[in-house]
Amino acid sequence: MLLLSTLFVKKRIMPAERRYHHGNLKQELLDSAVALIAEVGSQAFTLRELARRAGVSHNAPYRHFKDKEDLLAAVAAQGFDRLTASMTQAMVEGRTAVERLRLAGLGYVKFALSWPQHIVVMFETPAAQELRPEYADAARRAFQTLLDAISAVQAEGGLPAGDPHPFAIVAWAAVHGLAKLSSGGHLPFDAAQTLDFTNYLTLAVNQGMSNLPHPFGAASLPASKSLTRRRSR
Repeated sequence: MLLLSTLFVKKRIMPAERRYHHGNLKQELLDSAVALIAEVGSQAFTLRELARRAGVSHNAPYRHFKDKEDLLAAVAAQGFDRLTASMTQAMVEGRTAVERLRLAGLGYVKFALSWPQHIVVMFETPAAQELRPEYADAARRAFQTLLDAISAVQAEGGLPAGDPHPFAIVAWAAVHGLAKLSSGGHLPFDAAQTLDFTNYLTLAVNQGMSNLPHPFGAASLPASKSLTRRRSR
């Protein structure tokens, strides 16, 4: 009888152990963190509560993350990767460089509407870039996607020649501002109307930039800080 009960207990706990050793716990923690951030914000949640939500011991998160800031950096990196994928996927339908740039803006706003918790962690939580290099790498890939789209428009003659960074910042500021206003409930639009307005916004931005001289002429943007690097605490 004792042997049978022992086998029964082992049979019940082995799936959880396999799930952990196969690496799924890390993703479960990230998913649980995003859900918890949606409820309490990025600063109020604790790793202990996160572990409880994920159904693991309170020490389990520390096997993958040094602390809360390390986990937030991983959430941010995941967000930047999803942002890059959203922009890239949207751009596929563009026939010209100008169309692809406009669609990149649409992909940005689609991502922000779908994953508002990631946007908060990516741009509004304390800097964690130094803790997790993949955060910085993911952020650079996202910005490079926009930068390449700008450079392609310049190559086709749709924007003035010169350093593409100022144009990328203008486009970034426009769609990010719209996304933040929408996710905060400050616009008189639902999600579908917001995406429709994004098309108007990106068209206005593109036409405006194409009719203005390069803000720095032949000079490059001052490179004292990385554009994707947040200020340290």
